[in-house]
Amino acid sequence: MSAESPHTEGEKDPKTYTEPETNGNDVEQADHGIVVKANPLSRELKGRHMQMIAIGGAIGAGLFVGSGGALETGGPGSLVLGYIIIGSMLLCTVQALGELAVLFPVNGAFFTYIVRFVDPSLGFAVGWDYAIGWLTVLPFELTAAGITIRFWREDINIGVWIAVFLFLLCVIQIFGVRGYGEVEFILSTIKIMGCAGFIILAIIIDCGGVGNQGYLGAKYWHNPGAFNNGFKGFCSVFVVAAFAFGGTELVGLAAAEAENPRKSLPQATKQVFWRISFFYILSLFLLGLIVPSDNPNLLNSSGANSKFSPFVIAIRLAGIKALPSIFNVIITISVISVANSCTFGSTRTMQALAERGMGPAFLAQVDKHGRPIWGVIIQLLFGLLAFIGEAKNASTVFNWLLSLSGLSYFFVWGCICLAHIRFRSAWKAQGHVKAELPYEAIFGVGGSWYGFLLNILCMIATFYTALYVSSNPLSQYLFSRLRNDNQPVGGKPDPQLFFQSYLAGPIIVALYIGWKLYSRIWSWYVPAHEMDITSGRRSLELDPDDMPPKKTWRNMPMRAVHALF
Repeated sequence: MSAESPHTEGEKDPKTYTEPETNGNDVEQADHGIVVKANPLSRELKGRHMQMIAIGGAIGAGLFVGSGGALETGGPGSLVLGYIIIGSMLLCTVQALGELAVLFPVNGAFFTYIVRFVDPSLGFAVGWDYAIGWLTVLPFELTAAGITIRFWREDINIGVWIAVFLFLLCVIQIFGVRGYGEVEFILSTIKIMGCAGFIILAIIIDCGGVGNQGYLGAKYWHNPGAFNNGFKGFCSVFVVAAFAFGGTELVGLAAAEAENPRKSLPQATKQVFWRISFFYILSLFLLGLIVPSDNPNLLNSSGANSKFSPFVIAIRLAGIKALPSIFNVIITISVISVANSCTFGSTRTMQALAERGMGPAFLAQVDKHGRPIWGVIIQLLFGLLAFIGEAKNASTVFNWLLSLSGLSYFFVWGCICLAHIRFRSAWKAQGHVKAELPYEAIFGVGGSWYGFLLNILCMIATFYTALYVSSNPLSQYLFSRLRNDNQPVGGKPDPQLFFQSYLAGPIIVALYIGWKLYSRIWSWYVPAHEMDITSGRRSLELDPDDMPPKKTWRNMPMRAVHALF
């Protein structure tokens, strides 16, 4: 449906244009792409929930444990630089997602945007890969949570803790999205307090205020050095950093269940800046100052092996006795938080796929409490796969399960940026102006191009590092949580580890081609003038007084402040 501006010459400026067709819920028109009708999802996420999901939702073992392997492989310089580059890409991606989600807070969020603004077949492929990724990660995170308990008790079978954590997840699902929001609010608050506490402690340690190490300064940046293993070491860190940011896009997925997405989502997307700069980059910069990259314990710093977390190593090097145990609690909470996010990400994506006829119809069912009940059941059943950890060949099974989602984040993030680029072209082609957008991405279309191209570089870097057993970051970050197989950088290519890292690529291609053949829609993309930019859209209701000020060098500082806060 084309949404052309109704103004003619001599009439009111299109900046004040509003669509006349609305309902009582500020939605202009129902989504025409929905073929399986279902009850609406419950809109119970408040602003505080959205902000905590944005700030701390994805902080997990990738930061607290996986960063140790990256520090050992690439050195502190590569560690910080890699996270800055990937962080800047995610900032642009989340801004693009925020613009789309405020205007279209629909089920499935980015999956729906890709279907409508890029290509239905690409949306089908990315949507199912994303859902499968969360399905397979859940049993892995449950096992990882059990591994963190071994910090205190190695005599208790890990299956006991898997059962306990899976039961807790089942209880949370009873309360629907409100339960998810409250749990994430509490767990993210604890994670943020832990990060902030470590940053303060790291400054004190570096200045010589604790322990017998004395003043450290930038000592470890000179000896053993800031960069290890050259370009291969940097590429390895580059890819690990990307996976550590996984889950950042959940704030967009939650927009469909937010009470007031027009208000809470812009605030939440702006908080991502602080999460990236403060909790990732600053904490890792300080970590590189107080932990030498040649510390032998970093060789075991992978997965959920919290005994060898670089954060715990830093505390032990300072000679602080009780704090390592306290910080391990934070790591355990972080892993549980990611497991909680698994149940949200997969169930909402599967429900949106089914609504559009791209999945079994029963998955679209939403009960009277706003829960996608069948999606929840399937996700929790996948959680039972965590008991594979009791088998002798558990690592092999988990390796291939996780390989299904190895590249999913890159495809999702890249396609979000591409959807935003295509949406802006349709918005202009159909007679609209940027001033009509309830929320505009800070970096605009240029930021989306930057994010899109950087995601392509991530895929190339993954391909490069996957050719080497030892420098394969996915093996170190994802696949070695149940075993330790780190080797010096520069090993020979290994076909098995290569396909474990890149298996998601062929799967996405197969899904894409499969939907092309099934739907018989042979076009490569949706033309700008044919895009549906009305369905599910929130009413514009703009006033000429709401027009943003003209961009000048004089007001640039204040515009930057308003954009970030």
